Amino acid sequence: MATAVETLGKLERRITISFPLTEVRAEVEKRLKVQAKTAKAPGFRPGKVPLKMVAAQYGYQIETEVLNDKVGRAFNDAANEAQLRVAGYPRIEPKEGSAEGVLSFDATFEVYPEVVIGDLTTVEIETVKAAVSEVEIDKTIDILRKQRVHFHTKGEAGEHGDGGEAIAANGDRVTVDFVGSIDGVEFPGGKADDYAFVLGEGRMLPEFEAATVGLKVGEAKTFPLAFPEDYHGKDVAGKTASFTITLKKLEWAHLPEVDAEFAKSLGVADGDVAKMREDIKVNLEREVAGRVKARNKEAVMEALVKTATLDVPEVLIAQDTERLAEMTRQDMAQRGMNVKDVPFPPELFKDKAERRVRLGLILSQLVNENNLQAQPEQVKAQIEDFAQSYEDPREVLKYYYSDRRRLAEVEALVLEENVVNYVLGLSKTSSKDVAFDELMGSNAQA
Repeated sequence: MATAVETLGKLERRITISFPLTEVRAEVEKRLKVQAKTAKAPGFRPGKVPLKMVAAQYGYQIETEVLNDKVGRAFNDAANEAQLRVAGYPRIEPKEGSAEGVLSFDATFEVYPEVVIGDLTTVEIETVKAAVSEVEIDKTIDILRKQRVHFHTKGEAGEHGDGGEAIAANGDRVTVDFVGSIDGVEFPGGKADDYAFVLGEGRMLPEFEAATVGLKVGEAKTFPLAFPEDYHGKDVAGKTASFTITLKKLEWAHLPEVDAEFAKSLGVADGDVAKMREDIKVNLEREVAGRVKARNKEAVMEALVKTATLDVPEVLIAQDTERLAEMTRQDMAQRGMNVKDVPFPPELFKDKAERRVRLGLILSQLVNENNLQAQPEQVKAQIEDFAQSYEDPREVLKYYYSDRRRLAEVEALVLEENVVNYVLGLSKTSSKDVAFDELMGSNAQA
């Protein structure tokens, strides 16, 4: 038996569930008899253990199972009868002051909110667009060349030249010994032998690189270096050290020519440089399209958050907060970090969790109201789009269709895209060009 639903807050509700103690005892006894048929105990054959011994061993566990089953079933029946959409799980607590021979429990829970989405035709959304030009292709080729750089001793004649005068300059790879001290005392991490780095890449502090530029092999230089206040090494942050560096090896960078061999190294079998450039353009356009889609999706999601009115169930926020914390823990562990004793305070994730839950409720409302569910042909088209960048597209299709969870991830992406297109079709949109470098440096996430 369940009482009427009590309203405790905007979303919080309570139902009191009661049933006779005799019902619980009868069900417990019934399950004990079933358990006794297979129970084992020293000195007894299986199935011949006295019921009292079975009750002593399994009674508490079975009684707990019976109570959970009866309370759960009664709660579900009461919620269905009241046509409630329960968010998360109820909090079940024994109710004090029950009548003799009656067990009573309070089930406190939250319900899903009413989601009111504003007039989307009045919403203003700014979308972005970007293009890939020859400049971007050239920049990409330069990056690819640098990834394939090899070094030669500077000043020595070789197959590719001598690299010019044997004096350290930006772009050269130098190998040095260095030692640093503060107030005449060496400090941890301030000394190294045969340390190699490329001048101009910013791996070392500016004063360190500036002191290295102009040196010849065998030369040494002593100079002051002021560590920034926010330097990662707290023991030296904000302090000035005296460093001595000795240049032991000097190499110049030889970048491969943009020729047939270079094209072949990028997978163009016949070495056609024009085809290589076209392949790079196609890949860049695919990447740009993905970034543009992500930026525009984020703009739509932000607009929906602002225009929709709803109360967000705390229980769902708590669940997603825990989920985000666990995802972070697993990600850090996969990166080789020891997270055993690392705290993950819920407040670090709560704001993000609240936004995720809010958006999920809004999207669900839009999808159900406007029939925006992902269709099979859309899902297949999305997977085929993924497959374009792989050698064997059939394997990609097999990868997704062989696992329901993977397929569900694609369905979720398609569903979001349906929502984005629906909202953009109704709202007042404007578009602006965004620079390629700005777009590629962004990490928009919905």
